[in-house]
Amino acid sequence: MREVNKQLRAVSFEGIGGPQMQTLGCRSLYPMDRLSIIGFDSLDKYPEIFSIRNKLVDHFLANPPDLFIGIDVPDFNLGLEERLKSAGIPTMHYVSPTVWAWRGYRIRKIRRAVDHMLALFPFEANYYRKHHVPVTYVGHPLADQINLRCDVATARRVLHLPSKAMIIALLPGSRSSELNRHADLFVKTAIWLYKRHPNVHFVAPFVSTDTRLIFENALLRQGAWFLPITIVANESREAMAAADIVLLASGTATLEAALLKKPMVVTYKMSWLSYLLVLPFLHVNLYALPNILAGRKIVPELIQSKAAPEKLGVAVENYLTHRAKVHALRAVLSGIHHSLRRNANKRAAEAIIKMLKSRKPISRRTSPGTAS
Repeated sequence: MREVNKQLRAVSFEGIGGPQMQTLGCRSLYPMDRLSIIGFDSLDKYPEIFSIRNKLVDHFLANPPDLFIGIDVPDFNLGLEERLKSAGIPTMHYVSPTVWAWRGYRIRKIRRAVDHMLALFPFEANYYRKHHVPVTYVGHPLADQINLRCDVATARRVLHLPSKAMIIALLPGSRSSELNRHADLFVKTAIWLYKRHPNVHFVAPFVSTDTRLIFENALLRQGAWFLPITIVANESREAMAAADIVLLASGTATLEAALLKKPMVVTYKMSWLSYLLVLPFLHVNLYALPNILAGRKIVPELIQSKAAPEKLGVAVENYLTHRAKVHALRAVLSGIHHSLRRNANKRAAEAIIKMLKSRKPISRRTSPGTAS
C-alpha cells in the first residue's frame, strides 16, 4: 500500500485490514480478527466466515473495484476471487497457496479465480508459468527486512543472554496444537544435548501466554529444572539472531532462520491420522523451506517417526562438532537471501499498477481508483 501510494496519486483502498493498513487509509469493512480464526480448531466459526465472504461479494459486485487483491488465506480468498472474476472484476493474489507442495488439483481453481499471481519464491513463479497462470516473482518482504549481516552480539545483549556461551534456540511452534505435539520432544532433546554439552544455553521464544505455559509444563514433566534456558515473549527473530544453532518446527520460521544464516534442524509431528490423510496429496520430497529453495537437502528435516530426541540431538550436535559444515551452510543461505532480496513491496506495486493500466474501466457506482 505504501509503494502504490507513492506511485499513484488518486487511489483508495477498502477490504479487510488491520490497524497498520487502516493507518495507511484502508477502509476495513470487517474487523481483521474475524478472519484470524480460520483453522480446523474453529469449525463453529465457519458460518460467520462464509457470511462475511458472501457480503463482500455483494459489496464488490455493487461497487466494483478496479482491482481486487486477495492476500494469503486461500480458502477464503480464492472463492471470493472466483466469483468476482466471473463478474469481470480483475483479480490478483499475493502469497501463493502451497499448491506446488500438496493438493495440486487446486491449480484449476486458481486459474478460474486469479488473473495474476504475485509469487514470493522463484520456484513458485516457474510452477505457475508451467500451468499457464500469469505470474510475477516479486521476492520475499522478509528478505528485504532482515539485514544481510546478523548482529549476534546485540541480539544477545537485548535478550540478556550470555555473550560467550553456545546458544541454541528452541522454536517448537506458534500454535497451541503444535506445542502440544512438540513441547516434550524439544525439552527431551534439550536435556540430551545439555548432558553431552554442558556449556550450551537455550533460548525459547513464545507468541502467547498459552504456548509458553504448555512448554513450561513440559519442562516440569521432564524434570528439566536444571536446564539453562531463557524464555522470552514474542521475540522469535531476536532469539534466532542470538543463537548459534536453531531447532525449530517446520514453517515460516525456517525462512527467517535461513535469512539470519543460522544452522538449523527442522522437525514436525502431527497426528498419524492427519499425516495419513495428507500423505496422498503431497508432491514434494523436501519439507523445510531452505531445502526447497536450495533444491536439495542442506539442513536436516526430521518428520514424524524420525522426530525423536536422540535423532534431533545428533543433528544439532553435528553442527557443534563440524564447524566447516556450518561455514559452508552459511554461504548457501547467504545466496538464498540474495536471491529473495528483490525489493518485494516495490515490485508488487509495479505489477499492480501495470495491471490497473492494462484493464478497461469497469462500470461502477463508486469513484475510480479503488483497490481491495
